[in-house]
Amino acid sequence: MNFQFSDEAEALRDQARKFLSEKADKPKARAVMESGAGHDPALWADIVALGWPALRVPEEYGGLGLSVLELCVLAEEVGRALAPVPFTSSVLLATEALLIAGTAAQQAHWLPKLADGSAIGTVALTAKPVTGNTLAPVHDAAAADFVIFARPDGLALIETAACTVEPVETIDLVRRSARVTLNATPEPMAGGVTAMEQFQQSAAILLAFEGLGGADAAMDMALAYTQQRVAFGRKIAGYQAVKHRLADMYIKNQLARSHAYYGAWALLTDAPDLAQAAAGARIAAIDAYQFAAEENVQLHGGIGFTWESDCQFYYRRARTLTLALGGKALWSDRLVRALEQRNSAMAA
Repeated sequence: MNFQFSDEAEALRDQARKFLSEKADKPKARAVMESGAGHDPALWADIVALGWPALRVPEEYGGLGLSVLELCVLAEEVGRALAPVPFTSSVLLATEALLIAGTAAQQAHWLPKLADGSAIGTVALTAKPVTGNTLAPVHDAAAADFVIFARPDGLALIETAACTVEPVETIDLVRRSARVTLNATPEPMAGGVTAMEQFQQSAAILLAFEGLGGADAAMDMALAYTQQRVAFGRKIAGYQAVKHRLADMYIKNQLARSHAYYGAWALLTDAPDLAQAAAGARIAAIDAYQFAAEENVQLHGGIGFTWESDCQFYYRRARTLTLALGGKALWSDRLVRALEQRNSAMAA
C-alpha cells in the first residue's frame, strides 16, 4: 500500500497553502465573525477562479475530474487556514453527495453550476435522519442554493428558494448556520440508504482532513506562543509540563494523520475496509482537533480566553466539526460494528 500523495497533489497543497496564507488569514475570519456575514464573497470568488469547486466534478459537467486525493489536500489546507468560505458545505459535502447519490437530472442541473461557482450547495449533516419539515442547524444555508439532507429512506434535495431560512447562532461564528423549514416536497436522490451510508463514509474522511489541518494550525499557534512567552525569567516552552502538552498534541495529530491517509486510500480504492477506515479517521480527527484547540487556549493562559484572542477560532471550529456528522460515540459504535463484520467474515 502506498499512502503517499502524488507529486501533483503535493504541488496543489503548496499552491493552496500559499494562496490561503495570503488571502485567508485570521484577521479575515475575525472580520467575517464580527460583521455577521456568512462568508467572504471576494475570497470565495478567488477560490472559484482557481477552479477548486470544479476539482471533483467530471469533465462532462465542466469540471476537472480529479481524484478524491486532491480534494483531501484542499480540505486539510482550508481547515488549516480557517477560510471563511462555504468550501466545506459546497465542495466537500454537497458536490460529493451529488456524485454519489444524485440522479442523472440532479447531476446535470447542479454539477455544472457548482463547478463554475454560480451555485452553492450545503448538506444538513445530522446524527440521525431528519424528521418533520425543519432542518437545524444547517451550515452556510443562507448562501446556499440547495440543501441535501438525510431521511429514513436515503438522501433528498430541496432548493432553498422553496424554504424558509432563518439565522441560528451556534458556537461557530465564522461558519454561520440557519434553520431551514421546507415549504415544498423535496426531490429524492438515488441509491437509498446504501448511497447515504456511502456518502457519510466519504464525508467522515473529508472532514477528518479538514480537522487535521485545524489541529496542526492550533498546535503551531500554541508552539509559537510558548516559544516567545516569558515567565519567571525563561520562555515557557522550556518548562517540562509545557513540553509534555505540546508532545501530546503532536502525537494525537500524527495519529489522526495516519488514520486520515488510510481513509483516503480506502476511499480512493473502494477498499473492503472502507467503513472501519472512515470511522477510525473520524474518531482520530475529533480527538486531535479537540485536544489541540483546548490545549492551545490553556497554553495561552488568561489571554486565550478573551474575545481578542484568535484561539477561539480553532476551539469553535473543533466543536462544530465534532458535532457536524455525529459525535465520537456514534462513530465509535460504527467502528465496533465494522470490526465485528470484518472478524465474522474472516472466521467464516
